[in-house]
Parts: sequence; C-alpha cells; structure tokens
Amino acid sequence: MSVTRIFVEKKPGFDVEAKHIQTDLTENLGIRGIEELRLLHRYDVEGLSQKEQEDANRMIFSEPNVDHLYGEDLQFSDDYHVFAMEYLPGQYDQRADSAAQCVQLLTHGERPKVATARVIAIKGAVSEADMDKIKNYLINPVESRLASLEKPASLDMEVEVPEDVEQVKGMISWDDTTLEKYYHGMGFAMTMADLKFCRDYFRDEEKRDPYVTELRVIDTYWSDHCRHTTFFTSLESIEIQKGQISHAIEQALKAYYDTRNTVYGETDRPVSLMDMAVIGAKLMRKQGKLDDLDVSEEINACSIEVPVEIDGKTEQWLVQFKNETHNHPTEIEPFGGAATCLGGAIRDPLSGRAYVYQAMRVTGSGDPRTPFEDTLIGKLPSRMITTTAAAGYSSYGNQIGLATGQVTELYDEGYMAKRMEIGAVIGASPKENVMRGTPEDGDVIVLLGGATGRDGCGGATGSSKAHTTDSIEVCGAEVQKGNPPTERKIQRLFRNGAVSKLIKRCNDFGAGGVCVAIGELADGLRINLDSVPKKYEGLDGTELAISESQERMAVVVRAEDTDKFIAYAGEENLEAVAVAEVTDSGSVRMYWRGKCILDLRRSFLDTNGVKQKTAVTIAENDDFEVPAPEKKPLADYLRELGNASQKGLTERFDSTIGAGSVLMPLGGKYQLSPAAGMAAKLPVTEGDTDTATLMTFGYHPAVSKRSPFHGAVHAVVDSVTKIVALGGDYRKVRLSFQEYFEKLGDDPKRWGKPFGALLGGLTAQAELKIPAIGGKDSMSGTFMDIDVPPTLISFAVAAADADRVVSTEFKKAGSTLVHIYQENDEFGVIDFEQYRQNMARVIELSGQKKILSMNPVGGGGIFVTICEMAAGNKIGAVIENKEGEDLHKIETGALIAEIDGSEDAGALFDGICFEIIGRTADSGEIEIASTGEKISMEEMITAWSEPLEGVFPTRAKEDGEKIETFSFAGRSAVSPAVKTARPKVFIPVFPGTNCEMDSKRAFERAGGEVEMQILANLTPEVLDESIHQMAKKIRQSQIIMIPGGFSGGDEPDGSAKFITAVFRNPAVSDAVTELLEKRDGLMLGICNGFQALIKLGLVPYGKIVEAKEDAPTLTYNSIGRHVSCLVNTRIASVKSPWLAGTEVGDIHTIPVSHGEGRFIASDALIRELAENGQIATQYVDMDGNPTSDIRFNPNNSNQAIEGILSPDGRIFGKMGHSERIGRNLYRNVLGNFDQKLFESGINYFK
Repeated sequence: MSVTRIFVEKKPGFDVEAKHIQTDLTENLGIRGIEELRLLHRYDVEGLSQKEQEDANRMIFSEPNVDHLYGEDLQFSDDYHVFAMEYLPGQYDQRADSAAQCVQLLTHGERPKVATARVIAIKGAVSEADMDKIKNYLINPVESRLASLEKPASLDMEVEVPEDVEQVKGMISWDDTTLEKYYHGMGFAMTMADLKFCRDYFRDEEKRDPYVTELRVIDTYWSDHCRHTTFFTSLESIEIQKGQISHAIEQALKAYYDTRNTVYGETDRPVSLMDMAVIGAKLMRKQGKLDDLDVSEEINACSIEVPVEIDGKTEQWLVQFKNETHNHPTEIEPFGGAATCLGGAIRDPLSGRAYVYQAMRVTGSGDPRTPFEDTLIGKLPSRMITTTAAAGYSSYGNQIGLATGQVTELYDEGYMAKRMEIGAVIGASPKENVMRGTPEDGDVIVLLGGATGRDGCGGATGSSKAHTTDSIEVCGAEVQKGNPPTERKIQRLFRNGAVSKLIKRCNDFGAGGVCVAIGELADGLRINLDSVPKKYEGLDGTELAISESQERMAVVVRAEDTDKFIAYAGEENLEAVAVAEVTDSGSVRMYWRGKCILDLRRSFLDTNGVKQKTAVTIAENDDFEVPAPEKKPLADYLRELGNASQKGLTERFDSTIGAGSVLMPLGGKYQLSPAAGMAAKLPVTEGDTDTATLMTFGYHPAVSKRSPFHGAVHAVVDSVTKIVALGGDYRKVRLSFQEYFEKLGDDPKRWGKPFGALLGGLTAQAELKIPAIGGKDSMSGTFMDIDVPPTLISFAVAAADADRVVSTEFKKAGSTLVHIYQENDEFGVIDFEQYRQNMARVIELSGQKKILSMNPVGGGGIFVTICEMAAGNKIGAVIENKEGEDLHKIETGALIAEIDGSEDAGALFDGICFEIIGRTADSGEIEIASTGEKISMEEMITAWSEPLEGVFPTRAKEDGEKIETFSFAGRSAVSPAVKTARPKVFIPVFPGTNCEMDSKRAFERAGGEVEMQILANLTPEVLDESIHQMAKKIRQSQIIMIPGGFSGGDEPDGSAKFITAVFRNPAVSDAVTELLEKRDGLMLGICNGFQALIKLGLVPYGKIVEAKEDAPTLTYNSIGRHVSCLVNTRIASVKSPWLAGTEVGDIHTIPVSHGEGRFIASDALIRELAENGQIATQYVDMDGNPTSDIRFNPNNSNQAIEGILSPDGRIFGKMGHSERIGRNLYRNVLGNFDQKLFESGINYFK
C-alpha cells in the first residue's frame, strides 16, 4: 500500500503549543518580526485501506471539535517560511508508536507504519538568518533533524545488512605506537594502558586477535560509569597543605586510617575514594549497629528491613532507595536524558522487586535566565536545558505513575560546564516476595520489556568522558529514549508475589546494555544475541551487545520456571524472551549469527582494567566561610535566584498518585510553603498502614566551593536536620551519597576535592553514628576549562509514623518562634555533641506534638526560612532579637520551630542551644522588630515568585469570562434493574494507565468487587482475544471505572485516544450500551477516564456517539504545562448516584494532575447542562466562589467546570482524582478530601 500523508493543526483557541513557541522565539530568541506561527503535526501512514485511513483520520489522528485536518495537497502561501522537524532514524518516537497502536485497535489488523514530523510555518518580517537561528534553536541535532517536505515512497527503513563482526587482525603483535594510533581512532573511554592490557591478555591467554565486539564490551564494562574506575584508583600519596582548616582535615584523615585498622586490621588494601565512601557502613556493621541492613550478593539499591504495621499486624518489608544521575545525557538531549534519569533510578530498586512509589528530583543548572546570545559555543541554551529537562523528567514520572515528593533546582555558574540531573527514588515490597538465589548452571536468563535499538549505544562510555565542542556533536547515539508505559507494566508484574518469587536474581538494563546487565548476573554465561528483540533490523552484534535501550530487565529463573515467567509477562502485555543461560564455564560468551564473537574469562573482566594510581593534594584554603550577603531591601533577598520560589517547576510533577503522599511538596492552604523533604506511606496493596518513609537531601554549592570538606559535613547534617524537621529520628537515618566532580585527570589538587569531601562525609557519619549504605559517582563534570562545583549530596532516608510527620507552614497567629542553633569550632566544623543534644530534644518534643511547624534554616538564612513558613497560610511574623547578617547567613544544622504561644519555651528547650526569635502574627506582613523593616505578605510572595516566573510560569492570561455559580438540588431518581450486595466493578487497564490500583483500592474499601483487565496487543490475535474478554467482563459487571493515566502517552497529540479506540469497538460498545440501557449500570471516568468519556460522548450525552465540531472537549491547560496540586471544588449538582453522599455547596479538596483538563463548551451547551443539573462540580477559590483564577482553576476551564454528568446522572466524568484518599495524607494542606463517590456508587446497587 502507498504512503498517505495528513496534517493536523489545532484550531484557534486550542493552539496553546503554537502560541508558546511563538512567545519563546520572540522573548527568548529575540525574533521580533513574527506575526503568526502555525504548528502542524504531520503523519505519514502506510498499510491502511482508504476506508481505514478515513476512519483513522477522524477518530485517531484528529478531533473535529479541536483540530483542522488537511490532506497531502496542503499548500502554504509564499509569505510563510516553512520547515519540518523529525527524530533521527532509530530514535524512539512515542507519538508514532502510540498512533500505530491506536489505529490497530481500530482496524483489528496488522499494525501500520507511521512516521511523524512537526511542521512550523512562520509569517512576518523574518529574514533567512532569523530562520536559520530559529531552526538551530528548535532542532537539537543529537536527537532530531530537519525533515524533507517531500512525501516518501515507502516508510520501510533503508536497512543495510550488517557485516559480520571482524577480528582486529594483527593486534596482538602490534607495538605500542601502532596500538596508540588504533586507540585514538576508536574513541575508547578506557585508557591506553587498559588497551595495552587487553592486547597482552589476548596475546598471552587467548592466543588470538580480539573481535571488535570484545573491545567495545570491555570498554563499556570497564567504563567509569559501570566500574567506578576513578573511585577505585589507588591514592598513593596524600598531602594536606597547611592552612586555617588543615588541622580539622588532618584529624579526619587520622580517623579514617584508624577506621581502616578497625575494619581490616593489617591490610595492603589500597586507599581509594571508594574505600572512603563505604568504610563508614562497614565499621558500623562490624560494631553491630546495622542490624536493619538487607545483606545480599545481589545489590540493586540501598536496602533496609522495616517493620510495617498493616491493620494492626506487623510484617517485615524491604525498603530500597537509590539516587541516579544522567548529567551527560541531559546536557546534550535534555528531554530524553532527564526522562531516562528517572527511568534508570526506578529500575534499580525495581530490579530488586521493590515497587517504587516516590521520587525526588535534585538538579544543578546555570542561570536559566541567561540570554540566548550568551550561550557557550557547543552548548544548548541554559533555559532550554532547564525547561526541557523538567518536561522530560515529569513526563516520565507522570506517565509511569510515580509521585514526585520534592523538586529542587540548584543554581551555580559551575553547572554551565555540565548540568546535574539527579533522580532519587524509594521503593518497598514485602520481604517474603524477594527470593534471592545464586544463579546455577542451567538457569535461564529472560530479557523482559522493551526491544533493542541504537539509542544509548555508548552511553556508559560517553558519560565517563569530559567533553568539548567537537565531542558534543557526535553524541547522538549515546542518549537513551524512554518508554514509561512499558516500565509501568514491569512495575505491576514484579508487584505480583507469585511472579517475584520465581526470580532468583535480576539486573536492569542501564549503562552497558546486554554486556553489563546480563554479564554481571553470573560468572559463566552463554548469550544468544540473535534472540534479543530488536526495534528494527540492521543492528550488528556489537550494537546488540552494548545498546542501552530502556525499559528492559534481565531476569534469572530456573529452567523449569521459564515458561511460567514468560506467561505471566504476557498477561501484562510484556514481551519476554529467553536470551541466555548460566554455565559453569567461568567465561562470558556471546553468539551472533551462530558465531561466537565474544569469549572472555570472568577473571579477566573482573580486573576492571589496569589499576590506576595517583597522588592527592588538599589545597590550602583559609577562605572557607561563606560571607553573608550585603545589606539590601528585604524583598531583594527573596529575589536572589537561589532563594526564589520554584512553585512553577514543582507543580509540573504529579505529587499525589499512589494515594500515599503524607506531605504535598508545597504546604498551606495557598500551597506555597516548601516541604523540608518528602514523606509517603508504604504502598500496601491490601489493608492500610501508617508506616511511612521520609527522604531528604542536603547540599549547598556555596559551602562546597569554598571547602569540599565543610561542604560534605554540611550536606550530611543538612539532610539529617531535614529528617528531624519532618518529625523523624536522626538516629534511624540511612544515607546515600551522590558525588559529582570535575574530570580529575592526574592533577593531585583536583583529586583533593572529592578526597576532602569524602573525609567530611565520613566525619559526619562517625559523629552521628549513621552510615552511608550506597551512592553514585559521576566524575566527568568538565566542559573545556569550566568545572562543576565540588558536589557531594547527602540523601537521607528514615521510616516514621505518618501521624507524627511535621510540616513547615505556620499553623496560626500568636505562636512562639524558636531558633535552635549550632555553634562551630575554630575550624568551622559544627559541635556535634551539641548537635546531637539539640536534635534529641527536638525529636522528643516532636513526638509529643509540641511543635506545630518546623523548618531547617536554608541557604537564605533565618529571614527567607521564615518567609517560606509564612507563605503557605499567609500568616505573618514578627522577628525579634535578630537583624543584619544574622538574618541572612547560611547555618548548618539549625531549625526554626513554631510552638503554641501558651507553652513555656524555656522549659521545653531547656539544656539545648535555642533562642526565642519572635512570634507569628495576623498582621499579613513580616516585620524585623529591631529595625522596623516590614514587608507585606503580597509584596513578599511577589518578590519571591518573580525571578523564575519567566522560566517556570505560575500565571496565565485569563479570558475575562464571567463565572456563574451553578446549583441543582434535585436528586437522581434512577435505580438499578437488579440490586446486589457487592457490585462488580470493571477497571480496564490500557498502555499508559497509572491510576488503576488507587481506583481499585477505593472501590474495595467501599465494598465493591473489582476486576481489572490489562489490554494486550502484542499481536492482532492477542488483541482480538483481549477485546472479547473486555466485552465479556463488562457484561458481568455493574460499574465501569475508567481510571486516569496517559493512555498511549496521550498520543497522537491528544488524550484518551487509545481508550476511545477500544470503546468504539463494536463488541465493547455493545456491552457498554447493554450495561447502561438495560441494566441501569454506572460509569465513572477520572482524569484520563473523563477525557475518554467526553470524547466518546458518554458525557454529556449518555451514549457513545460520533464526535461533532460543536461537541464539548477537554484540551490543554491554558498555562501550557502539566499541573499537579490540590484544588477546592464545589458540588454544583447532586443529580447523580455518585453524589448521593454530598449536598449542593459542599466543598472538597481534591488532587489534580493533568496537562489536558481545560473544559471547553459553547455557551448554549453550558446553559443546557446547567438547567439539566449536569454540571456536577466547579473549581472554587478560598471563599467558595467559582473562578477563572489559575491559582484555583488550574486549567482555566469554561465556567470553572471540573466535572459533568450524563443526562440521568449515572455517568460521571471529572478531572480531580477523588480516588486518591486515605488516612494521614496531605497533612500540610487542610481540607475535606472524601467526596464519598465510591461508597455512593456501591450503595446505589444495595
């Protein structure tokens, strides 16, 4: 069949993305002459009949009420400049993939080929030079290219059959000069000494020339990213130059040597950065102080045992946490690099069979407000990196269904060298589900998940190098592409205890691909590369061996369990293939085209190459204290970039999915006070628990740049202080470090920076008696002559009771404010004895619930800390006994605590270092009593929000619509044809669905019997059977619930098309009609489910109908980004069984998390809906009034409409996640969270 080309363009009013691109080009690129910018999505489709194409055009590729659809004869007038952009061949295109899957659902045939591009048409006074500037700005050559405007004759990839993998002829006889020429020509990450070592190994041991695959695999396996060669380098001599702080560092070094003697005794073990990083935990384990550590040969992530109380019974669970960096990939391709940073972080504990339920994002950037013309040659603009990386990370997390509890971006000019992108995650599982065993001869290794492509080839080696302007241009293949719906399926699969108990060992496909993920599982392996699933043909054996394509797991099972495991994977719509077997050979062997192209002895691989040696010098530094900022107006302290509000960034990330978030990232009724860290209840699948985990981070670049030693002490203490501020016990904390330093080379002073930092980290561990049990290092933070700041970030984790979690926002006026402070010794190190006493007392008071709110003193000092606490509930404060520098300096280990004004602060805090520094007030301002300086609440919030508003906006233009308050008090008169004590609820699960478990638990708590079905579409036959089963289950159910998520990644360009394609299938459509018209059943759609209901016509019409141009719809939020927060909604109508438990005027606080939630309908239809009682809920402000203010109506919906009903009320669609409810959730935002939807729906049938 020939290729058909179509173009889809959003109609005026829906063209949010086009308007944002035009604004970006005008304001940030400085192209002032643009009069009009049009954005069209181009689809080339092959494999459909004319009828099938017409149906797909109408139902998949476009929506008549939102889009203009054009054929391939589309022409632009001569006054337009037109160009198209497309992904590079081999890069994953989620839009094309989702479109092909949706069309297959429509046709029930083979999946068509789809290729996509974005077409930009610009009109105005724009020169050719301007157009070149625009193209260079919008097209990142690492992942995309300028696309031809000509239609291709075929969409078949032009695939060259790869040559057989060759041996490097004569290498074992080359002299060093010849070998060095080869070394430079191959671009290896390993050293020349390593390559010599390889030559000698093959000459002396294997007595043959190596295959190219073997050298590439060795280069990957020994890369700094995979084998931490920098951290394992032997530190032969250590010099500490004399200075003001040298004595403190000398004492720390002596303590390290003493620790080595205690742990190892007499030893020739080399001193190394790695030894310094792990020896604290080794010491505490030897002393019997690490009895909660999960000890195993299989190391997937930091893992501790935690007792979890579920409905009064205690179970042992494993809590696993991990921090991961994707600095290099995010620097060169921000969206994919940041997305797969999170994907990679998730897969580590996931491979340990933990269900990952919360994430933290910590990033480092140059000033994102830097003008485009000041961008360094060879770099992307800082603003583009920052905003695109945020979009990538949030897209992945939001799609996979992972609550992001804290988002913080650190700003320092050093991160212009290379961005810092860190994802830290936490997961848990019942301990009984994790059956770790030793792989044995005959065991089978199954490759689970995604297929293999060229994306990510060389990622491990690329991230191990320093970079220049030339190297950046050739890095495209090193960047992985994420597919979060696939990883979501693996999450669900491994959460099944029956599946996880089959797994003996598991490794995720991170850096290094097959050669590392499978290569690490056992000493002896036979790997069949011909069995590895491929995204496309044309990959050679080397590419199959080292590709880092995402969303894959290598799973070891017993041979007799292989078919069972693969069958379980099939139920989750996952591909699983046996690709290797464990042998007792002691060698790793890879076969391609039936020929062995790699045969390496384990003993050789495990050498990790030539042992590196270096010297270390800790440079003299007498200027280690960070000076307080100069005196200026109070508002200017809040305008400093490092102190500015990051609300517009934070709200891009779903913070409530999983219905376990104990704290929102921003607290108070105005959701402005940043939380000190993140807290979430453990993800139990049955029953309820109040056992929660806390996670925080500590690091300040200004401190570390002056002294890496002090910076690391500050980082550990800061992370621990934040745990205490959350209500946790610092004595139960476990740490994980993230080290990020410049390329060290052979300069002893450069080596002195991480050496000093690790000494500082070890000092803090020893003093606090809490260990770092894991970590991640990235040692390539150099671009040309620019280096990242010395970075050691401390992540702290502890278990806690959700009921005892403390938040940061002031609770009421009239409270006393207490400053718990620390004193430093003459070397600038805090008095740890004093600190331990301080924290112990605070923990005691927190447990007694004497502390109303608490916040660590941050980098902006006491003043900014108090402003942050005041903002959430707009409660003012009077600051006493503090002025000048004391209000604005960095403090380590200090806290501001709010206690009831009636309490005796002297008695409560007796014996520790504290001072009363003021009180909260209802004045609506922050006042410095000693100087009379004041700043009003609104001025404070404006100044604080101003710096990043242009980068991460929180405001959007309002359309001036007059908002009505709707009220319809008439109750629903419908009743079911048949009553039942326990109604059956059917929940379909589509690729991209992520709220199915929250919805299931909500219905089960209400008394329903829930059945979920995962739509399977790996083959046309499997799809037909899956559709048949879905229709059958609908006919056996009383309720259909369509949960939220990102069906098909909300592609092609519009939400819920995957779901609507399924529900328009005649078998499913007939079953739905029978449920609604003959059995008086109910339907509920939330978020993505609401989008499906409205596009099917089920709301507001009550039946599945063809979409019309004047039909209501849900479209992109007017702010142009995803929004996640809590909103207040008012019950406008009770004409529905779903709303039987409410009254008109009731106000509930509901989580929202969506990018396409803006309800659009004609005035006439809205009036008709109102008169018929079909407007169910409206977004309201603090006074309960419906509003268009984006602070309360987050998507700018017409008439502030959040949810609507079918004519008789039995079908309810709404954007807010009413299923995300539970005990001790969202403790820093007060509200009534339960709308009784699920109880009301179940009770309708009783």
